[in-house]
Amino acid sequence: FRSTLKMGIVGLPNIGKSSLFNLLTNSSLAEAQNFPFCTIDPNEARCSVPDERYDYLCNMWNPPSKYPAFLQVWDIAGLIRGASEGAGLGNKFLSHIGAVDGIFHVVRAFENPDVQHVEESVDPIRDLETITYELCQKDLALVDACIENEKKELKRNPLFKLSLTFTTAMDKLQDMLGKNLPVKDGDWSTVEIELIKEKLPGLVTTKPQVYLVNLTKDDYIRKRNKFLPKILQWINEHGGGPMIPLSVEFEEELVAAQKAGVTPEADAPKTQIPRIITEGFKALDLIYFFTAGDKEVRCWTIPKGWAAPQAAGTIHTDFEKHFIKAEVVAYNDFKEIQTTKGMTEVRAAGKLRQEGKTYIVNDGDICHFMIGK
Repeated sequence: FRSTLKMGIVGLPNIGKSSLFNLLTNSSLAEAQNFPFCTIDPNEARCSVPDERYDYLCNMWNPPSKYPAFLQVWDIAGLIRGASEGAGLGNKFLSHIGAVDGIFHVVRAFENPDVQHVEESVDPIRDLETITYELCQKDLALVDACIENEKKELKRNPLFKLSLTFTTAMDKLQDMLGKNLPVKDGDWSTVEIELIKEKLPGLVTTKPQVYLVNLTKDDYIRKRNKFLPKILQWINEHGGGPMIPLSVEFEEELVAAQKAGVTPEADAPKTQIPRIITEGFKALDLIYFFTAGDKEVRCWTIPKGWAAPQAAGTIHTDFEKHFIKAEVVAYNDFKEIQTTKGMTEVRAAGKLRQEGKTYIVNDGDICHFMIGK
């Protein structure tokens, strides 16, 4: 498990990707310019995952060291029609997408004559189809190359045979990708999934996507935009996934107001940045557990479904080898019962559990691991 799983911000040029990256990472690393390809090498940064539970534990313990969970984000240059054939800087961009683990797919749903559109008109469905087509074409090229390699091996080695699973899976992949359907939307058996992972680890259309729809400030505030119903319908017809309407224009003005010391009114529209970060983290199938004490409150990121010894190994590799047991309390139990820093009240209430090697760690568990020598 790599603790540096990344979300990549993907879309056409001039739709607000780099501005969104700056907002997400609270930086000005990306040059947000109004012309295609202003981002060529991906800008990488990490943003802390907002969590009231983490804030509560920090406030209770007030330790010198505080370490939240982080989401790694890449700002990838704008893709254009023909990228899979090398248009723009297509091959380079597509290889950057291959290096991330999930995709923030940004869609432009705002009209602004001062911000040119690479296709010269605003049409979110066309743009969604363009990006999906380019990603599917990249994957189709990988599938074709994989089939060719197996055929060459067949000629070289008379004892080599193509399995029925291989031929069935490859036929299905070629058919789906040829119809502009991402691999993640297919109905795959466990055996086929394992084969695809082994033979085609570089596929990009297997990656989870979170769709971010960039609106004008006015549309965002009034919660209406003529494109939104069609975009939602398209997403539901193409494998589903979270859709978050936002306005980069609104978010930038909000940041500027905060820097100027202006307090927003209570009923003012809220920022979507925390939700975007949280949805990106969820899309990667990640959770975290807490360790809390006088010296440090920390979030430890793990894949969903890990057992206690594996989780302990994220703190130190020896912890997994010499794991004895874990003391665990669910965050909600802790908050409900414990009134001071420490575990005395949750222990007295029977909510501090002793868990063994088979225990599957839950998101938000507060853990203390007992380790042997």
